[in-house]
Amino acid sequence: MKRALILLLFSLWPVLGQAQTARVDGIRLWAAPDNTRIVFDIDGPVDHALFPLREPDRIVVDLKNARLNTNIPIPEAASPLLRAVRHSSRNGDDLRVVFDLAGPVRPKSFLLKPNEKYGHRLVIDLYDAQGDAAKPKVLVAEPQAGQGPRAIVVAIDAGHGGEDPGAIGRRGTREKDAVFQIAMRLERQIRQEYGMRAVMIREGDYYVGLKDRYAKARDAKADLFVSIHADGFNDHRAHGSSVYVLSERGATTAAAAFLAEQENAADRIGGVSLEDKDDLLKTVLLDLSQAATIEDSLEVAEHVHNNLAKVGRMHSRRVQQAGFAVLKSPDVPSILVETAFITNPTEENNLRNPQHQEKVARAIMRGIRAYFADKPPPGTLLAHNKHVIRHGETLSGIARRYQVSLHSLRQINGLGDDTLSVGAVLRIPRELVTMTN
Repeated sequence: MKRALILLLFSLWPVLGQAQTARVDGIRLWAAPDNTRIVFDIDGPVDHALFPLREPDRIVVDLKNARLNTNIPIPEAASPLLRAVRHSSRNGDDLRVVFDLAGPVRPKSFLLKPNEKYGHRLVIDLYDAQGDAAKPKVLVAEPQAGQGPRAIVVAIDAGHGGEDPGAIGRRGTREKDAVFQIAMRLERQIRQEYGMRAVMIREGDYYVGLKDRYAKARDAKADLFVSIHADGFNDHRAHGSSVYVLSERGATTAAAAFLAEQENAADRIGGVSLEDKDDLLKTVLLDLSQAATIEDSLEVAEHVHNNLAKVGRMHSRRVQQAGFAVLKSPDVPSILVETAFITNPTEENNLRNPQHQEKVARAIMRGIRAYFADKPPPGTLLAHNKHVIRHGETLSGIARRYQVSLHSLRQINGLGDDTLSVGAVLRIPRELVTMTN
C-alpha cells in the first residue's frame, strides 16, 4: 500500500509542480465621459503587473501564467482614450496585453471575486491624465449674477450600468437597460417643464460608483436626486413598484433590508466597499446629513408614490426607508424608485414596453411637479412666479393679468380643466434667459 502511494505521488509530481494556467475568456470595455473601464473575465485568480510607457503612450498589462482564449475577440478603438489593443505571449507562459493610447492616462487596477453574475475579474480603470479623476464632472453651471431666478435642477440616476447589469428577467431583460430608458424619458419631460432643468448621472452604458452618483448630483447643485431601479427577487410572483428614502436607522422592513444590501453590494463592482468604514464614522456621516433632508425626501417620495399607484400596482402601501448608499447625500433630497419587479414575467414585459416606460416616467414627473409646486426652493423661477387664487378669480382672468396663454398656464400646473380652488397656488410661466437649456 505504501509503495503504491509513493508511485502515485511520483506520477503526479509533474502536475503538482506546475502552476495552473489562467484563461482569459473575454475582455469587455466601457467608455464613460471621464474614464474607460476594461474588464478581463478570467477563470481564476491571476497575478498581474501594470505599467505605463511613453512615446508613444501605452499601458502594458502582464498576466502571469495566463493565456487568451483565441475565440474571444478583443474590442478595439471603443474609447476616446484608446487607439488599439494588442496581445502576445511573454516568456512562453505569461500573457501580455498592450493598450495603445491617444494620450497619457492614470491607470488603476484591482481584482474582483466571483458573484452571482460573473466569475473572477481583473478590472482596469484608465483616467485621462489631464483631468482630475477624483473630482466629479460638473454637469450644470450656476446662473451668473444678474440673470435672475434659476431653474430647479433634478439629477436623474439610472441604476447600475456597464459591467453591472443589475437584476435580470427571465427574458434576459437587464435592469440597467430598462431603467436607462425610463430615465431618458423622465429627462426629456423635465427639460420640457417650465422652471426645471434635468441632468443625467450616467449618459450611457457605463458604471458609476455609488458615492460618485450622489457626488455628481451635489456637484451639479441639484435640488432633487432621483435614482431609478427595477426590483429583483427569487420569487417570480413578487410584484409592484416601491419608493424609498434613506433611513437613519437602516431598513424599516426585512424586504427593504434585502434590497438595500443588493444595491449597496454593487459598489464592490466599482472597486469601493463601504464595509471598511467604522461605526462612528458612519454615524457621524449620517448625523451631518439628515433630519431636514430626509423630511424633504419623504415629501417628494409620497408625491411620486401616489402617482405611481395610478399607473400600476404598488409593492407596499407607503414609502419605505432603507440604507441605500446612493441616497446618502447629506444635503440633497433623494429618492429611489423601484419601478417594477423585473423578475416578474408580466412586469418584465411592461419594462420592455416603450408606452409603459413613458407612463412610469410621467408618473414620476407628476410627483416631482407636485412637490416643487408646494415647496419651490428659494431663488428659483417657481418660487418667484406664484399666484394664490382668490374668490371670484378665473383661470382666463389670471392668464390675462400675467399676460400668459391659457395653454401654458394649464400645462405647468397640470390642470385638466379651468376649475380653480380658492387658496390654491398657481405657478405662472415666465420666459427668462435662465430657462435656456
